[in-house]
Amino acid sequence: MADALARAGLRPPERFFLRYPHELSGGQRQRVVIAGALVLEPELLVADEPVASLDASVRGEILALLLRLRAELGLSALVVTHDLGLAWNIADRVAVMYLGRIVETGAVEQVLTAPRHPYTRSLLSVLPEAPGEPVVLTGETPDPSRIPSGCRFHARCPVLASGEAERAGVAQACRSRDPGILGGGDAARVACHWAHAVAEEKNRQTGTG
Repeated sequence: MADALARAGLRPPERFFLRYPHELSGGQRQRVVIAGALVLEPELLVADEPVASLDASVRGEILALLLRLRAELGLSALVVTHDLGLAWNIADRVAVMYLGRIVETGAVEQVLTAPRHPYTRSLLSVLPEAPGEPVVLTGETPDPSRIPSGCRFHARCPVLASGEAERAGVAQACRSRDPGILGGGDAARVACHWAHAVAEEKNRQTGTG
């Protein structure tokens, strides 16, 4: 445990053996949690909102620690976050989820600079540096125990509401046909009837279908 505490930046580790959580700062508590995971010698580290409750300076320290541990120990890290800026800074690949399912996945630069799914686009539109007007979704997130038919995002989809999906000929599919679960692999993927229709039309026009 002492080695794990030291790797997590708590030195000398012996100072922390008998300390209670209320005696530690937020950053120190987060390091203790990371050290606890390192004791198990994992190949995959799962971090759920690892810096959400920390101030800006400590956030940077914890992120630097995670990146260093990933490089030094050969770890893979799965980070769950609502902070797209965080994803941009630390991720190689990103998966965007809506209502319990991945709706878009790919290299972080590709997904965050050229999003294809309407939900991903709406998330990015509200960032301070985003161009244009924010996309404000209407309605409420459906009850996860009563998943709607068709695309699970269709009730709140601005593309469907604006008529773009109708013009692309996929409105009925959006309402009635599940886009399906995305497969694995390194390729960028999207679970959206409209996005696929747009891509097919673009390929048809350029002759690269």
